[in-house]
Amino acid sequence: MTPQRRRTGLPAALLLTLILCALSWTPALVQQARARPADPVAALAAAAHPLRTTEPGGSVADLRPLGAMVGDAKVVGIGEATHSSHEFFTNKHRIFRYLVEEKGFTAFALEANWSAGLRINDYVLHGKGDLRKIMQEEFQDAYRLWNTREYADLFTWMRDYNAHHARKVQFIGNDAAYAGPELFDRVTGYAREHHPALLPRLAELYRGQRPEPGTSVRDTMQALLKQPLAERRANADRARQALDLLAGQHPGGDRRGFDRRAFDSAVQDARAVAQVAGMYTYDLDDPKAVADCMRYRDRVMADNTVWWQRHTGQKILLSAHNAHVSYVSDNPAQYPKMQGAFLRDRLGSAYVNVRLTFSEGSFNTIDDEGRTKPVTVGPAAPGSNEHTLDQVAHRPAWLLDMRNAPRAAKDWLAGARPTRNIGTAYPEPEYMTALGRSYDLLIHVHSIRAAELLTP
Repeated sequence: MTPQRRRTGLPAALLLTLILCALSWTPALVQQARARPADPVAALAAAAHPLRTTEPGGSVADLRPLGAMVGDAKVVGIGEATHSSHEFFTNKHRIFRYLVEEKGFTAFALEANWSAGLRINDYVLHGKGDLRKIMQEEFQDAYRLWNTREYADLFTWMRDYNAHHARKVQFIGNDAAYAGPELFDRVTGYAREHHPALLPRLAELYRGQRPEPGTSVRDTMQALLKQPLAERRANADRARQALDLLAGQHPGGDRRGFDRRAFDSAVQDARAVAQVAGMYTYDLDDPKAVADCMRYRDRVMADNTVWWQRHTGQKILLSAHNAHVSYVSDNPAQYPKMQGAFLRDRLGSAYVNVRLTFSEGSFNTIDDEGRTKPVTVGPAAPGSNEHTLDQVAHRPAWLLDMRNAPRAAKDWLAGARPTRNIGTAYPEPEYMTALGRSYDLLIHVHSIRAAELLTP
C-alpha cells in the first residue's frame, strides 16, 4: 500500500502547486497577451499565395487559387494603384489570359470611352484597322496613359486568340467622356435600315453633336468644356430625346426577320451618346457639382458593364483604378459612390473585386502643363498599408483572399491607414483606406516600373 500512496501523493502535491501558480500568474499573462497584438505580417504571409511572375507569358498554374477565389463571379474588377505602370498592366493581361483559358471569361472592359471600345473590338474580332493608329487616335487627353506597348500586347493577344478559337474574346470601353462619330453613324445607320421615318428627327436632335471630321478626341473634349453650360445641357436633353425616340420603336420596324440583338445594340449606342452629353451638364466650378459628376460617371461605367454582361452573357474582367472598382470611397467629398459599389448593388456576389498595391517604383503621370512624365517613389512609409504588405516576402508578387484571411490578418485589414491611390496626376494625398472593407482580394507587387508609352 505504501508504494502506491507515494506514486499518487507526489503528483497530487505537484498538481496542486501548478494550479496555485496558474491561478496567481494567469491574469498577468492574459493582460500581456491582450496588450500585445498578433503579428499581421505572419498572418498575411501564412494566407498569401505567391505569384510566379506578373508577365503574361508562360504557365499560369500559380493563378489557380485566384480562380477558386473568383468562383462563379460574372464580373471581376481588377484595380491599379497607378494609372500607367508596366506590372499592373501586364498582370491584368496575365490574369485575363488565365480567366479566358480556365474560367470561361470572354470580355475585357477598360476605363475607356464606349466608342473607343467599338473600334478596338472591331480589331480584336475581325482584324479591322491599324491597331497602333486606333490607339493613338482614341487614347488621348487623360486616356493617353492607356496608349502603351502593354495594352497593344494585350489587344494583339486577343486578336491572335480569336484567330485560333471559335469562342471569341471581346473588348469593351465602359466610360463616357467622348462619343466618336461611329456612335452617331451606328444609330442613324440602324434607323435608316429599320426605321427610316425617324431619320429627319434624329438629324435634328443630333445637330452639332457629332464630332467634325478630322477633329481629335482631345480637341472635341476641350471644345465641349468651353461651351456655355446652358448649351451643354440643351445638347444632353436632345441626346436623351434621341435615345427615347429609338428605344420606343418596335424592334422589328417595318421589315421582316428583325434582329432583337441589333436593335438592343443600336439603343445602347444611342444611350452612350446620351451618357457622354450628360457628363458635360455639370458646373465644374462648383465642388458639389463635381462630386455629382463623378457619381454619375461611376454609375454610367457600372451600367455599361452590366448591360454588356446581360446582353452577351459574357463573363468580364473589368480594369480600372483601385478607387473605381472599390466598394467604399476613400474620398467621399469628391467621389460619393464608386463603380464597384454600383456593381455590387446590381450583381451582388456575382461581382468580385481585386485591389493592387505596390511599395516602390515608377509610373507615368500628366503634369499641370498637360505633359506626360514618369515619376519614381521610394519604399512605402511606416504606418502605411503598403509598408506592412511589403514585409510579406513572396516575390515578385502575392495574392490574398481577404474575405477568408486569418483573424489577425482580418483585424489588421479592417483598419484604415494611409494608402497610395495615384491617378493621372502626382502628387496626390495618401487616402485612409481599410483594405478589407473595400475589396475582396488583394495582389501586392513589391516593385513597379513605368509603362512604355507609344507616343509622347
